[in-house]
Amino acid sequence: MSDYLVKLASQPTLRNVIKSVGLPTPVGLSRGGKQYADQPLAGLQVLVGTVTDGVVAKAVRADLDAAGATLAAQAADGAKYNGLVLDATDMEGIDGLKHLYGFFHPVMRQIAPNGRVVVLASEPAEGATPQAVATARATEGFVRSVGKEIGKRGATANLIHVAKGAEDRLAAPLRFFLSGHSAYVDAQPVHVSAVVSAPSSMPLSGVLKGKVALVTGGARGIGAATAERLAAEGAHVVCLDIPADEETLNTTVAKIGGAALPMDITDPDAPQKIATYFKEQHGGVDIVVHNAGVTRDKTLANMKEHLWDMVLSINLGAILAIDEVLLGDKIINDGGRIVCLSSIGGIAGNMGQTNYGATKAGLIGYVAAQSGEQAGRGITVNAVAPGFIETRMTAEMPFMIREAGRRMNSLSQGGQPEDVAELIKFLTTPGAVGITGQTIRVCGQSLIGA
Repeated sequence: MSDYLVKLASQPTLRNVIKSVGLPTPVGLSRGGKQYADQPLAGLQVLVGTVTDGVVAKAVRADLDAAGATLAAQAADGAKYNGLVLDATDMEGIDGLKHLYGFFHPVMRQIAPNGRVVVLASEPAEGATPQAVATARATEGFVRSVGKEIGKRGATANLIHVAKGAEDRLAAPLRFFLSGHSAYVDAQPVHVSAVVSAPSSMPLSGVLKGKVALVTGGARGIGAATAERLAAEGAHVVCLDIPADEETLNTTVAKIGGAALPMDITDPDAPQKIATYFKEQHGGVDIVVHNAGVTRDKTLANMKEHLWDMVLSINLGAILAIDEVLLGDKIINDGGRIVCLSSIGGIAGNMGQTNYGATKAGLIGYVAAQSGEQAGRGITVNAVAPGFIETRMTAEMPFMIREAGRRMNSLSQGGQPEDVAELIKFLTTPGAVGITGQTIRVCGQSLIGA
């Protein structure tokens, strides 16, 4: 569903009128293409700052140069920057935080529309003293606040915590967060570590060539968008959805050259049927995206027991059961990727969604625990938490509720299914090996939740 306010605000005359009556004037977001490019930052002006010229700083410059960015080490008067990158990993103590001010203060007005801010900081858990932990953690509050200041320009700010020894895993995260592929991912702290063993090669385009993927709930919406993005990178995608949606499912897979697997994931036999299918047809599976889910909203006092049971079974129980078989029988190949669809409802809760909120919070805990269990096999396990996304469900909301949902974020607009699919795709790539056990929001920095 189109957002009329974004369209109106794109016209200078109407934009001034909208602004005069106190309404938001959202900037149309510049998104990446369906496929990753060899040099996704070609033609972009990126200003790079460092606290010290250490290992991370050198890796950042090399990675950005390889991605095609035009790098600047010093700000120029009047220049517009598509990206601002500060390596603050060597920042020490309260006095060290002055580097944040010193780098960003002079150039905040020079961030271009749809610009990107990325701060790299040390891993708080590795801090040798409480003071060091406080300094590393302070960057999160800084980045979140910057995101709120620049969102009116369609610009975003994100934070990468870099663990010691993980400097060689920054290329893919930098490309993602500085490109249009991350258009609706804003104010997120991401931790890059060396916990998971790295694959022998980490290509940056055509990244899923030869991979086999499963996307549940793949007939439409976020699931279909995810299947399309994975296929665009070379994956063979198997879309699973309920038999009642088989016609739509077949249409979706026909577009991407994938395969359809009509099945109810709550069927007690479903986990074994899925395992048998992938073992016999493909010898295993590399990517599992748990997208299938439902809402059955009622306040707890008015919720019937069957509505509670249905949501818990589909949104959480089926995922745990499927993974138990796929991981237990090693159907998921070494170096595999698991991505679960959580929600900001699982982070902040929501009126009338005790069942839904419980399942989505449960997935956050699940990926954090399961990631440690699978690290030795090179498997990463993460969750994606969408905010207000323009889907069939949100299109059916009452007008005022829908408008409130759209505007309650720093970008003042709803996201698209493709925005969620882009984050999922990134997390399934070999280059995202440094990210595991995490829940990343794709919500335009929603005002709801953390």
